[in-house]
Amino acid sequence: MKPMIDQQLCIGDGICEDICPEVFELREDGLAYVIDSRPGEPLWAKVEKALDECPTDAIYLEEYGPEEELAA
Repeated sequence: MKPMIDQQLCIGDGICEDICPEVFELREDGLAYVIDSRPGEPLWAKVEKALDECPTDAIYLEEYGPEEELAA
């Protein structure tokens, strides 16, 4: 599973970056972005906390596609 952000829902609150800056980044356009789509096991608790605490539920998890799985 990879973390994703729905840009249409993101309000740039920044809580995801506060919780897990290794995976999420707030940029100049005021929106959050995923900067590591393959966070290691030690980061998953933080990713899940960011997902749970996002005020607009903009963060979600998506399955890797076949090409992405082969690249791992």
